Parts: sequence; structure tokens; C-alpha cells
Amino acid sequence: MPRYVAFLRAINVGGHTVTMTVLRRHFADLGCSEVETVIASGNVVFDAPSRSPAALEKRIAAHLETRLGYAVATFLRTPAEVAHIAAHRPFSRSELEAPGHGLYIGFLANVPGAGARRGVLALENPADSLRLRGRELYWLRRGGFSDSKMSGSALEKALGQPATLRNATTVGKIAAKYA
Repeated sequence: MPRYVAFLRAINVGGHTVTMTVLRRHFADLGCSEVETVIASGNVVFDAPSRSPAALEKRIAAHLETRLGYAVATFLRTPAEVAHIAAHRPFSRSELEAPGHGLYIGFLANVPGAGARRGVLALENPADSLRLRGRELYWLRRGGFSDSKMSGSALEKALGQPATLRNATTVGKIAAKYA
């Protein structure tokens, strides 16, 4: 049975609180097995009989919306894909390791088109650099994340599609444990 990692948007943010026990139960209700959660921010690792990640994403999102009462954008990757994403370094080592800098990874459903790519890159500023690679967005933040003038909603608007962000450290931990 294929193993997947789900990165869910709107779990334990913005007033939407979901315990990890309840979240695991929702995945089990869909026929998923070996369900584990990583950090209480909507990262779920599981086995599923579906071999179509796109169909499974839609099924999970619909199920969670029904059960939780609000839309939960769902982004699936295989453990091998997560390892590849975590290993990618779109910025120099000195930039990544500079004090106060943080790397965030945005998960997208689709590869952005040329117009979306231009729109995202137009959001860059001296404190925020962005790189797109496949269905991921890499965001280098110079300074505190909460101090950024850029927002997830601005990124989604420029992309023309939903996204969910994770700290690269979290993605690395998931990759190390499940790849």
C-alpha cells in the first residue's frame, strides 16, 4: 500500500483547533492505515490503498470539510518526494545559515504557470526571497516571520491557487523520519 504525507492547511491556526487524535481518526475513517501525525499543525503520514494522489487529495479535503465544517486544502507527497523537497537548497548556505534567517516551504497542488511565477517573484523584497520549483515554493525570510509584510494570502493570490507553508526544519524532520 502506498505511503503518503499530507500537508493540511487551516489545522490549528486561525481559530480552527483540531486534536491530533481526531485528525488521525478522520484519516482512518477514509480507510487509511498506519496513520501518524507530526507536530500539531496538519502533517499526517499514512498508508492508503489509492494510487492516485490527486484523487486522494480531493477525497481527504472533502471528508475533512464535511467533518470539520470548513475547507482544508490538502497537499499530498510521497516520503521520497518530501526527502527531495527537504534536500533542495535554492539559496546559498550563507543565506540559509545567517542569524535570524528562516526557510519556509509552500506546498501547492499544481505547478504554477508563467504568469503565476511572475506574480510570485514580483512579491520579493529585501527581506523576502522566493523560489519556485515544481509544486513547491521556497521562501527565505530575513528576520522574524511575523515581521514580514508578505502573507500566505498574498502568495496564494499571486499563485492563483491554495498553498500551505511549513518551516523547512519541520519538512526536514518528516523527511528524516519517513524517507
